[in-house]
Amino acid sequence: MPTQRFPLDARWALFCKVIDNFGDIGVCWRLARTLARDHGQRVTLWVDDPEALFALCPSARSTEARFLAEGVEVRRWDEPFEASCAEDTVADIVVEAFSCDPPAAYVEAMAQRAPHPVWINLEYLSAEDWVEGCHGMVSPHPRLPLVKHFFFPGFSTRTGGLLREPGLLDERARFEADPALRADFLHRLGVPGPDGDALTISLFGYGHPQIASLLQAWIGSARPVRVLVPEGRMVPQIAQALGLSETRAGTRWRGGALELVVLPFVPQTDYDRLLWSCGLNFVRGEDSFVRAQWAARPFVWQIYPQPDDAHRTKLDAFLNRYTHALAADLRAPLTAFWHAWNGDGDPGACWDDFASALTRIAGHDRAWSAALAQHEDLATALAKFCQAIVK
Repeated sequence: MPTQRFPLDARWALFCKVIDNFGDIGVCWRLARTLARDHGQRVTLWVDDPEALFALCPSARSTEARFLAEGVEVRRWDEPFEASCAEDTVADIVVEAFSCDPPAAYVEAMAQRAPHPVWINLEYLSAEDWVEGCHGMVSPHPRLPLVKHFFFPGFSTRTGGLLREPGLLDERARFEADPALRADFLHRLGVPGPDGDALTISLFGYGHPQIASLLQAWIGSARPVRVLVPEGRMVPQIAQALGLSETRAGTRWRGGALELVVLPFVPQTDYDRLLWSCGLNFVRGEDSFVRAQWAARPFVWQIYPQPDDAHRTKLDAFLNRYTHALAADLRAPLTAFWHAWNGDGDPGACWDDFASALTRIAGHDRAWSAALAQHEDLATALAKFCQAIVK
């Protein structure tokens, strides 16, 4: 077998199955775009539900089975998968996102290619300690002459890091330094006027059975609260709790200290600006969870529920790492509210204590984000990891 050497513009194939609406495709699209735009790679993204991609990147919308978007070739992953991927079309580097298993026909073609591609399983993000020991491990295929490498995102230098585009933090700094940019951005989303001394909150989640309790806490808050809710699963529950008959983008509601505005679902490129515009961000899943940390503002993570409550272990692993340097009088209300938001308690009952700690927590989040930024970003780490395999 000849020595495997790739040019700087190696061909990549990313395979993505959309499980959670936007979490899986959000990570895959961000990675594909970064590899193509910032690392000069030739990237093909195979996705089984392009509509989810179009929500994140409206300019990519196409009816074609194969099209170009922001430097990335996007292909529809239909079943049955056409066995037309001859040996010369198989990529140099094949990435399966979150153990989605590339089509059998593609894997067979990988085995026929000389040299064999680098095969990566991009795993879910976790702060658990065992991740560091499993990062980079290999698994031979049981039948074919192929080896799969496990690549774990993470929060330490012993993992693959977090997705972060070059210049992201500089862009955030420019946005924060110019209040007119924030005002113009919110105006374009239909958010009225200045928010004064109100706490502006973005609320993005899977839905919550106790959202009514939190809404009541906001209505009775001593400080005005402005809540910005992108269209999605959370909106119908809010509408039911508040007795709203109309819940489309642009809907506004006022009651007590609470002002609520329903936003259009924003493209991925605008979501960062929404996070930068708020004093507190509720996020969910993986992609928005990471973006909230780059926003360097207080946030609350709604983790994706897993069977047997396995997600609770992941939640606590992150909380232990994230709050390690936080003063005890701040750690307690933060942890209590995060647990309540993830089904272990009443978020409305925990709100006042959490809200009173936000100003001090904000300083911690700024330092946390800066510390993470000292680590290599995931796309760079992955490219180096693959290059090291073939040397």
